[in-house]
Amino acid sequence: MNIDYLRNFIKLTHYKSFSKLAKELPISQSTLSHQIQQLEKEFGGVVLIDRSTKKFELTKAGKVLYDHAEQILDLYDRCRREISKFQDKMIEDIIITASTIPGSHVLPRYIADFRTKNIYVNFKIVINNSKKSLENLKNGMADFAGIGSFMDYNKDDFDYIKIGDDELKIICSPTHELLKNGNLISFEDLKEYPFVWREKGSGTRDLLEQQFPDFKKLKIELEINDNDSIISTVSDSNYLSIMSESMATKAESARLIKIIEIKEYPLITKRPLYFAKLKRKELSRLKKKFWDELKVQF
Repeated sequence: MNIDYLRNFIKLTHYKSFSKLAKELPISQSTLSHQIQQLEKEFGGVVLIDRSTKKFELTKAGKVLYDHAEQILDLYDRCRREISKFQDKMIEDIIITASTIPGSHVLPRYIADFRTKNIYVNFKIVINNSKKSLENLKNGMADFAGIGSFMDYNKDDFDYIKIGDDELKIICSPTHELLKNGNLISFEDLKEYPFVWREKGSGTRDLLEQQFPDFKKLKIELEINDNDSIISTVSDSNYLSIMSESMATKAESARLIKIIEIKEYPLITKRPLYFAKLKRKELSRLKKKFWDELKVQF
């Protein structure tokens, strides 16, 4: 039996869609379908997934396999971890799903340092928003997640390390008319201009909705799921936006935007950033070593 096929079968039961899972995996939908067919042949030609309905549904045989599959994979992974103790040169992948600030601005230097000292590890980093990162972690698509919010997930389901803090800032074009008297702006003036902000599932948006109730008074007209695109939009228009101070500061240094302060709100909101894993999940030697080193660093 191909273990990777079995892993993808379990992931498929979580996603309940061949097309959605294929987008997350580095394989095509047809390849994923072929893997499931090979599993069905492995078990004597039984049908594991009912393909006669539009709704994703496991057959009785599929449910039996699902009930045992996680135990099979757990035993296999534990066996690999035990064997890896005797193989100093065993190459291991560490998959991290992270939102923009943890994934692009906080974690890279720690990853680079660890990789320099541990040449038999390969890091794979996927940038998603916080909600998608947690979803991928829960579905077994990643080993760790770097996030700016736990969204509506229960924090108690995770072990986590605080890896920093992130303050949010309002940004505008360097030539915006709001700047005619400096960058200290009243909230009343701010409300007169259109806003572009992040999509649902973004940690930035989630934090703003929870901790800055006056956001409802803003003229929010656009949603964009990429910070670089937001910077481009703001840079060439009268739109305003809100984003991480670290990202805004870099964009301001490049003269793409200006950071503005609100008279009534010296601090809009501040959030912790986290590096998380599923609670009670056993880690292989190198994954545990990376986790432990981060705990020491922070």
